Parts: sequence; C-alpha cells; structure tokens
Amino acid sequence: MYPLIRNRRLRSSEAIRSLVRETIISPSDFLVPLFVVEGKGVKEEIASMPNYYRLSLDNLTKEVKELWKMGLRSVLLFVKVPDKLKDNQGSEALNENGLMQLAIKTVKNACPEMLVMTDVALDPYSSYGHDGIVADGQILNDESVEVLAEMSVSHAKAGADFVAPSDMMDGRILSIREALEDEGYLNTGIMAYSAKYASAFYGPFRDALDSAPVDLKNVPKDKKTYQMDYANRFEAIRETQMDIEEGADIVMVKPGLCYLDIVREIKNEVDVPVAVYQVSGEYAMVKAATERGWLDHDAVMMEQLTAIKRAGANIIASYFAKDAVKLLG
Repeated sequence: MYPLIRNRRLRSSEAIRSLVRETIISPSDFLVPLFVVEGKGVKEEIASMPNYYRLSLDNLTKEVKELWKMGLRSVLLFVKVPDKLKDNQGSEALNENGLMQLAIKTVKNACPEMLVMTDVALDPYSSYGHDGIVADGQILNDESVEVLAEMSVSHAKAGADFVAPSDMMDGRILSIREALEDEGYLNTGIMAYSAKYASAFYGPFRDALDSAPVDLKNVPKDKKTYQMDYANRFEAIRETQMDIEEGADIVMVKPGLCYLDIVREIKNEVDVPVAVYQVSGEYAMVKAATERGWLDHDAVMMEQLTAIKRAGANIIASYFAKDAVKLLG
C-alpha cells in the first residue's frame, strides 16, 4: 500500500513550490560592497572579479543611484589607497578629507537615504598590508585599536550610518563604541566582523585593494594571528558573544559557503542580526566556471544565496547583489 502522505504533492508544480517555499531572496537582503579609487572617470574592472569594478567618486555617484533604483538600499565601502599614502600607522585613515571620508559624503549626497557602512581596518592604509600596526614581527593589538576607534569616529563624522570593523583585534568593538559615544555619535551602528576566518578565499579582494601582506623580513606573511583558524567552531560563538557584550549591533560571519555551519550556530545563540559575507573567491569561482561553460551562472548564484539565507543570514554582503536582483525582476 502506498503512503497516504506523499511529500511530492508539494513539489508538483512551480506554483505550489513557490507557495510553500521557506526561504525567499529579496533586494532588501543585500549589502553591496563597493570599491573606491582616486581619480575621475575611473571604472576599472578587477581582473580576478569579472564584471566588478573600482570606481572613482563620480562613478560612485552613478552606481549608488542605479543601486537605489534597483531596490538595493545598503552599501559597504572600501577604498584603494595609493602606495604613497600608506605607512605602518595607517595615518591616511584619519584624514578628514581622505578617500573614504569623501566616498561617504559622495554616497550621501547622491542618495541621502542609502544606508552607508564603512570598512574599518588598517590594511588598505598599511605599508605592510596588515590590519594592524606591525612591530618586531608582531601585529600590535592595543595600539591598533586606538587607531581603529579614531577611524570610526572619522567615518561617523563624514556621515556613515554603520562602521564595520573587519580587523579582528581584541577589544576593538568596546573601544569603538566608547569613542563614538564620547563624540556624540550615539546612533552610529557597529557591524562587527565577529567570526572572520583566515581564509584562502580572499585573494581577489586583496587584488582589488592591493592589500595583501607584503613579503618582508619581520613582517608576518599571513593574518593567522588575528583572523580565526578555520578548523574552529566554538571559538566563533565566543568571539561573537564578546562583540555583542562590547556593543555590536550586527555580527558577521566571513566567508560564506564554507562556514554555513557557523552561521547556524551563531544564529541559534544570539538575538542580534547576523550578516554573512559571500567573499571575492566565492564570486570569482562561479564567474570562472561559468566562463568555461561548466556551471549555469544564475542557477548556481541563486542556490548559493538561498543557502546562505537559509542557514540564518539576515544580511548578505555579496558581489552578486545586482545580478541577483536583476534575475528576481
């Protein structure tokens, strides 16, 4: 005798599948990363990230207006700093007329309602490509945190809605929160990169910003002393809980697909929004396989994005945002 309950009844047509679908992707899920460079009229494709670009401020204006028309309401800003402005202290990060500060103002002038989040870390400004100050072969924690707090205040002053510390220094969320409060930026939020792993998937991003660690004596060759060991799970929960206790409004897991177990663990443990960063390497692999004719780009893209949201993400930072929204119609 066949069973009375047949689960395939709920899969028998697209109409019924869409009616009972548990996870829905929409434009409001996305945080759009944008890379900003100096100059005018610049729209440089990133070789390792096909169809993604570095933008000068004038083209940044055009891009955010296009994003808004598409229903994309949030951006995450990164800047590519010229080598001549880099040093070990990240001094340029505190320049009130620096590229990040100008980029924030540009977005707000072009589209005042656009939510602006900003990358807070020293690696784009560091002559050594690290997220903190380097001394005697070590990445200094407390000294770096002082600069990160000043940087966050500078971003808030320029008009950022949220700062997004991506450095993984200990105690930086509390220091940033206190600095923002002391300067009167009570409503500036913090999205903490709480579980950021030392991943091999970041290569194209580092190409985009020229921010990879340099190969010099007495300079760490990687970021494993501050980014997390990808073998660890419970550490991610501990890091995330500490960031929340220190004042984080949103927590993030980075990268995405290889860490969906971490996303679910954290989602089950915390009561703040959880963001996931689908990183450059994940994007580049899909683009490369598509160019070879090995994968259906749109099908794989949507499957990956759905998996990230299904795992528990409230927010998805993704280079696929525009592609996905065009497909959603």
